[in-house]
Amino acid sequence: MKVPVHCVNTGVKFLHHKAQEFDIGVYFEANGHGTVLFSKTAESKIRQMSQDQSQIREKSNAAKMLENTIDLINQTVGDAISDLLTIEAILSIKGLTVQQWDLIYTDLPNRQLKVKVSDRQVIATVDAGRRAVSPAGLQENIDALVKKYSLSRAFVRPSGTEDVIRVYAEADTQVRSALKTATPEQIWKEYRDDLGYART
Repeated sequence: MKVPVHCVNTGVKFLHHKAQEFDIGVYFEANGHGTVLFSKTAESKIRQMSQDQSQIREKSNAAKMLENTIDLINQTVGDAISDLLTIEAILSIKGLTVQQWDLIYTDLPNRQLKVKVSDRQVIATVDAGRRAVSPAGLQENIDALVKKYSLSRAFVRPSGTEDVIRVYAEADTQVRSALKTATPEQIWKEYRDDLGYART
């Protein structure tokens, strides 16, 4: 689709500010928080185009759909009801059922876990928490694990609120069984003593 995608640090405050950089910014977290933002310039142009009788019908209809979306979406914080109604409208326009929509995307097999540590600040990350810069050697071990599997990624990051490290790994469906044996926990073996390791 050639839509620019950006990752930011965890939290709506980071997502919201990033989305404001675009004429139309869509943001979301895995927990469901998110919304769609329209810049003042984009909103003004869309409303103007929807009223412009000289536009060809296709452009006029597209502008009217976007205008209706602006009126339906809760741009302030987002909410489940407006999101649900927006999805219902999109599915109706596209002629898709909920079941067909669900088939468009498939989650990759993944593992997530928390590791209790005495001091979460011993892990430092960059790139929106996706790459570890300390302790030394940790990211290299993660990279070595990731290279073993197709369509894979893995990262560790400190929690923002408690003394735990969050560990995540995913890979394609052909390595589902391999992921169960080559888990991200193996990465931690050589860091156990330094971090006060305890799995939860």
